[in-house]
Amino acid sequence: MLKIKDLTIQYGDKKPTVKNFNLSVKKGEIVGIVGESGSGKTTVIKSIMGALSYNSKILSGSIILDNEELLSDKGEILKKNRGKNITMIFQDCRNTLNPIRKIGSQYIEYIQYHSNCSKEEARKKAELMLKKMKLPDPENIMRSYPHQLSGGMCQRIGIAMAMTFNPKILLADEPTSALDVTTQAQIVQELINLRDTYKTSIIIVTHNLGVASYMSDNIIVMKDGDIVEKGEPEQILNFPNSDYTKLLLDSVPGLEERHAL
Repeated sequence: MLKIKDLTIQYGDKKPTVKNFNLSVKKGEIVGIVGESGSGKTTVIKSIMGALSYNSKILSGSIILDNEELLSDKGEILKKNRGKNITMIFQDCRNTLNPIRKIGSQYIEYIQYHSNCSKEEARKKAELMLKKMKLPDPENIMRSYPHQLSGGMCQRIGIAMAMTFNPKILLADEPTSALDVTTQAQIVQELINLRDTYKTSIIIVTHNLGVASYMSDNIIVMKDGDIVEKGEPEQILNFPNSDYTKLLLDSVPGLEERHAL
C-alpha cells in the first residue's frame, strides 16, 4: 500500500540526514522505526506527511501510496491525501493544540476543513470519536481548553483527530515518550486496537525498542540516516545482526523477557 524507494533527504548544506531509505507497508501492518535522536527516523515520517522544514530537500527517491506518487504534481496528490488518508500523532499532542481555543472549536474546524458537513454534524462526529477513544464526558472535553486536560487525555484527543476519517496510514512520532508508564501502556494498546478495528497501517517512530517490539509486525533500526537492520521483532530481539541493535537491546533491561511474556 505504501512504498518508499531510495529516499534521501538533506537539511541545508549538511550531509544527508536520511540516505537511500526503503520501506514497504501493507494494509493493517504496524512498522516500528527505532533509533536514537538524530538517526533520521522522524525525518522519514515527516516526509510522508509533507511536513519537512523549509530548509530541507528531498534529493532523490519516491513515496508511493496506492500507486500514486506523493512527491509529484507539485504536492497536489499529497495535499489530497494529507489529513484524511495520511494522518499523524505527535510526541506531545498538547503542544500541537491551540492553547487559547477550546478543544471543540479546533476539532470541529478540522473536520469541516476536510469534509463537507455542517457544524453540528462535525460536533457529533468529534464527540463520537472522543467516546471511541474511551475519553469520559466528551461534551465536557469539547468545552475544555488543552491546559485543563491531562497529558494522556490530550494524547487521546490527538489520536481521535488523526483517526476521524479512518486513514490508510497513521504516522506516530514518539506518541508515548511524554507520558507516565501506565498511560504509555494504555496509548500503545489503543493504537493496536485501532489497527485491529480499522485495518489502519501504522508507522511508529520511537527510541524505545521495547515499545516497538511489543506492537510492531516489523522493525527498522536506523543509525545516522542509514537502515542498519530490519526484520520481525523476534528476529531483532533474539538474533540481532548489527552491533548497534545489540547496544539498543542492552540499554533496555529485561526486554527479551518482557516480550516473551
